[in-house]
Amino acid sequence: MDIDTPEVLGTSARTLHTLPEREPDLAAMRAWAGSLLGGLPEDVRLDVLLVCTELASNAYEHAQGPRAVRVQRHTDFVRVEVDDRTPAALPNLGESRLGDSRGRGLLLVAQLSRCWGTRDFPGGKTIWSEVNA
Repeated sequence: MDIDTPEVLGTSARTLHTLPEREPDLAAMRAWAGSLLGGLPEDVRLDVLLVCTELASNAYEHAQGPRAVRVQRHTDFVRVEVDDRTPAALPNLGESRLGDSRGRGLLLVAQLSRCWGTRDFPGGKTIWSEVNA
C-alpha cells in the first residue's frame, strides 16, 4: 500500500504499514493510520493514534526490527498490532529498563484500550491493543 494513496478502512478491513528499519518515522505512521480512520469520532481517532505511537515507539526502544504496524477496524473497536523481532522481551506494565522516569507508555495504552496484550510468533512478538470505537 502506498502511503500517498491510503484507503479508508471499513468494518473488518485490515492493513499493514512496515516501519523504517533504523530511524522511526512516527509522523508518517500517524498520518498513514489517521488516513485509515475516516468517519470515526475525533476522540477515538486521537486515542488510536496515541496507541499506535506508543506501541511503535516501544518497538524501537526495546526491540529489534523489522517492525510493522497493523490496523484492523471492526464495528465497535479498532485493533492496533505492532510486530517486532525480539520474542523474549515482553513488556511489563509501568516498568522500564531505561529508568524510573520511563515506563508509562503502556500504562497510557492500558487506560485508552478496552484490552491489550502480547502474542509470540516464531522469531518475534506482537503487542496489540483494542480501542472502543
